[in-house]
Amino acid sequence: MKRLTFAGLCLLACSAFGQEASRWEGKFEQLGPLLPTPNEYRTGSGAPGPAYWQQRADYEIEVELNDDNQSITGRETITYHNNAPESLPFLWLQLDQNILAENNLTTKTKTNEIKDGTHTREIVKTLDLLGKTGGYNIISVKSADGKALPYTINYTMMRVDLPTPLKSGDTYRFSIEWSYNIGDRMIDGQRSGLEYFEEDGNYVYTIAQFFPRMCVFDDYEGWQNKQFLGRGEFALPFGSYKVKITVPSDHIVAATGTLKNPEQVLTPVQQERLRKARATFDKPVFIVTEAEARANETSRSKQKKTWEFHADSVRDFAFASSRKFIWDAMAVKLATKTPMAMSFYPKEGNPLWEEESTKAVKNTLITYSKYTFDYPYPVAISVHTADIGMEYPMICFNYGRPTNGKYTEAKKYSMIGVIIHEIGHNFFPMIVNNDERQWAWMDEGINTFLQYRTEVEQYENFPSKRGPAELLVPYMKGGKETSRPLMTNPEQVIQLGAEQYAKCATALNILREVVMGPELFDFAFKEYSRRWAFKHPQPADFFRTMEDASAVDLDWFWKGWFYTTDHVDQAVSNVTWYRLDAEKTNLEGRDRKTARGDIGSAKANQSPFDAGPKPFHVVPTDARLYGEFRSRIDDKQALSKLEGKNIYEVELSNNGGLVMPVIIQWNYRDGTSEIETLPAEIWRTNERTIKRVFVKDKEVTSVVLDPLAQTTDIDTENNVFPRQAKPGRFDSFKQNSAR
Repeated sequence: MKRLTFAGLCLLACSAFGQEASRWEGKFEQLGPLLPTPNEYRTGSGAPGPAYWQQRADYEIEVELNDDNQSITGRETITYHNNAPESLPFLWLQLDQNILAENNLTTKTKTNEIKDGTHTREIVKTLDLLGKTGGYNIISVKSADGKALPYTINYTMMRVDLPTPLKSGDTYRFSIEWSYNIGDRMIDGQRSGLEYFEEDGNYVYTIAQFFPRMCVFDDYEGWQNKQFLGRGEFALPFGSYKVKITVPSDHIVAATGTLKNPEQVLTPVQQERLRKARATFDKPVFIVTEAEARANETSRSKQKKTWEFHADSVRDFAFASSRKFIWDAMAVKLATKTPMAMSFYPKEGNPLWEEESTKAVKNTLITYSKYTFDYPYPVAISVHTADIGMEYPMICFNYGRPTNGKYTEAKKYSMIGVIIHEIGHNFFPMIVNNDERQWAWMDEGINTFLQYRTEVEQYENFPSKRGPAELLVPYMKGGKETSRPLMTNPEQVIQLGAEQYAKCATALNILREVVMGPELFDFAFKEYSRRWAFKHPQPADFFRTMEDASAVDLDWFWKGWFYTTDHVDQAVSNVTWYRLDAEKTNLEGRDRKTARGDIGSAKANQSPFDAGPKPFHVVPTDARLYGEFRSRIDDKQALSKLEGKNIYEVELSNNGGLVMPVIIQWNYRDGTSEIETLPAEIWRTNERTIKRVFVKDKEVTSVVLDPLAQTTDIDTENNVFPRQAKPGRFDSFKQNSAR
């Protein structure tokens, strides 16, 4: 025998470790340094800390919509409350309309290419042939005493320099005057703007991001003043709003907040209908009928009316205005609140909108309140305009237009889905107020998950497009070069809808249905919603709260689904059938024979199970194996539990890298089936291949992984053993699971 040197021993040890390390990738290690260190502002449990703080911005706004030249002029007074433990020498505001200004950053950084046969509208957008006529005209920025304040505009951000630093605990009041031209959404594709109806010469205005808005300043990163490029949405502080909106007197206005002067802008008949709607729970009441809206379309009043709305504890304000609007409303009964569901839509939305829109608003408020908290605002509004789905506090703008008064089932469900989604955004991020500019999944993905719950619970056979695991499989099969982890800024994401919406929603659905179970998930999710209502959560706050409230270690789940682009591909590599060899396992000295006699090999075209079980035997326990223990196992009694049993050694492979629970369907010779679930932690010591032994009373004919398509497994062919077996379908969703 050769003598091994110390260096040689080390080399062998390193080689062995390397082989083991190739199977161990740390997927079950704690997130640790990936998350920020807990502190007095945000605790390790995921809750706001004892010293948590957030800024506040209160607005008084007067704005006028000019229907003759399609422009906005306004003046706002902002009272900014500095609750931070530091002084602020300057303030940052968002100028989102500057995305339509000449030489804007979005256009400068846009990539494009020429495609032969491109239609005119696309080439107009691609090459910006019509130019830019939007963007803010900042008329003045003044302090409360009327003195001009120095300011600097950097694309979509404006810094206002203060005369003296704003100390912690103090407030600062200043005003801004501004104007801009309203963009045509058909041309620029923006969230806010106008839609022109050539047939009657009218406009539907859906107006948002229309005033300079305060940026968020928080404990996490100071000022959130990342430029608005169009995809990453908004980070905004809470506050109160008092807004006066002046429009042509024949316009109907929908807006964030409570209408404070109905007697000045509504007819007595409209006021009475609105009062009736507040006490009507079974179906919508028309405040403005279609016939009245059609008549209104022909008017061109040069008179003006000012609508006044107040809103408290909101992070933004938006409104819609048109003489084309039909308006219906109804009350919604929640456990502790009675908000109103409303819809505003032109005749082009009917008959679909009067049949489904307000009902969808109601269904959304009921379902979301069930999973989070009772909707706290007085109203939730759905406004119809073309090709959009966009949300603001208490109001959203939604697509879904019939063609010549007719619509398909696909059109109906598409419209309902977008209304659910946009109304649902009232909860995420309008109340649970995450930073949309940085983490799109925290509102889009979470909201899409609750949208799916609403579709399932409020509608029969709803054709959901996002949420179920099997619908995400095509994306998970896709190339990694176009995939990004969920923990990616939305401006860098390539497949925004598939990832930040669908992947996150599917992940949460799997987390609820497969990993945690509805009871644990629902409690933890409700706790997260409660903790961070009207506050600014970060991803770590969500991750930590879900674990804190459930006692389920989910770091492996967050790492796999949120920090990587791994996919699910589990496989049954082999199944070996055993039975105890009664002849060799002879604890009493008597001769016994195996239950099935000699075991042969499977023949061609024969299932491995057809050859019968392989025998194995057990010997009595050597006394030395008990160590210091004086008591003994009754070998005979213990082994009697295996007599006549079928023992299956299953070898599983994780080919995709994304660890998941193992869901096994056992198909038995008598035609019955059962499903059992093994927690994902079964992979914790070897993330690539594992073996597991199962004891069954019945004989197995085939084994199927993920029979209900609950894990996004991209290759179902290797989920079946024997390979030639038919996967079958498990008819019942009741599982014999061992979580």
